[in-house]
Amino acid sequence: MIPIGDDDSDRRSVPYVTWLLIALNVFVFVVFQGMGANQRFTMAFATVPAEILTGHDVAENVPIRDPYGRVVGGIDLEMTPIPVYLTLITAMFMHGGFAHLFGNMLYLWIFGDNVEDALGHLRFFLFYLVTGLVAGLSHVFVTAAFGGNVLIPSLGASGAISGVLGGYLVLFPRRRVRVLLFYSIVEVPALLVIGLWFLFQVVSGAGSAGGSGGGVAYGAHVGGFLAGLLLVKAFGGDRRAPLTPSWG
Repeated sequence: MIPIGDDDSDRRSVPYVTWLLIALNVFVFVVFQGMGANQRFTMAFATVPAEILTGHDVAENVPIRDPYGRVVGGIDLEMTPIPVYLTLITAMFMHGGFAHLFGNMLYLWIFGDNVEDALGHLRFFLFYLVTGLVAGLSHVFVTAAFGGNVLIPSLGASGAISGVLGGYLVLFPRRRVRVLLFYSIVEVPALLVIGLWFLFQVVSGAGSAGGSGGGVAYGAHVGGFLAGLLLVKAFGGDRRAPLTPSWG
């Protein structure tokens, strides 16, 4: 079930911030990350849990091991030219590849505009950053608490976008979302789409060490989503109710 669009017929503002965030993510990936080729930049500005926990920069080769303990590769962590805590923000605007970038930007494009319309431009921007920070800290905590490798860097907008999904679920639970289901396009309520997404994050995170698996930081997804659920009203989410019913 892949979302491809939603009902934004009652949107009353132009989603400038959503567009800006998408453009910024693409710009960083293309220009600064060299479309994934500039690993020195990526490894300098990604979030390393050990650095957040200690406050000290780490620049060393980190061996990557398979489930049997055999070394199958390595990651060269680079010196970070800014305070390490700021990588919780810089990591939000970097991605590991084209598929990673496209998937995140698709979700932000579909769900961000309505949340921005409900919160207003400035509140939405702050909401995005705050839930992204909570997501990053959640990943650090889960990695340390459950014995994950605290030297493996994390990056991507998915934590902040998870916050947007949580806010969307609170504000528009019955909003029609178009999804690609097998070979058909159908409309289902947001509650079903986002609810299934969150369930997948919880199950996948519970089944993998440190809340991450296959390179996916599930702990960040869950933390960002819960932050979105809890904080969207505090950011003014009930300030602009939909003009028309969204479902049924």
